[in-house]
Amino acid sequence: MSRSRTSSRVSSTAKWPAGIRRPSASSGLPGEPDPRVGEPVRRYRRALLAHRDGAALVVGTYAAEPHTLALAEAVVGALLDGGRGEREAARTTWALVYFTLGLTQEEQAAERQPLGGRPADAVSEASHPAVHRTLGHMAAGSFDARFEFGLGSLLGRR
Repeated sequence: MSRSRTSSRVSSTAKWPAGIRRPSASSGLPGEPDPRVGEPVRRYRRALLAHRDGAALVVGTYAAEPHTLALAEAVVGALLDGGRGEREAARTTWALVYFTLGLTQEEQAAERQPLGGRPADAVSEASHPAVHRTLGHMAAGSFDARFEFGLGSLLGRR
């Protein structure tokens, strides 16, 4: 990903990575605001997963690039259309991006080095009673299920 500065305007001829489209009437996004928030974030995750260490490569890069701005425009626009205030829309967008990057990094790392029983080996009822009680839930479920749970939680619809 290039670190060069670009105009804050998104070109209508920009090339978009697989799974991420420029927001428009023909973008295939749902019409209702709430579902319209989740779809570009799901596409972003799929695009990151399509590349080895995709999330790790994106973390820390210059954010005002055409693709990133298109994602932000789609998500912020849907949040605003859904009745959220400007501050909440901006901060929710950041939270969604950070959550997606972090979980995707974990997923990609687990593909190379599965955790196996390491979390259970590190936690005991005496040392970490609350974590011990929930350990089965922390390790259970696919990354897809974790992603959908987190997305719903951030959007207030668990």
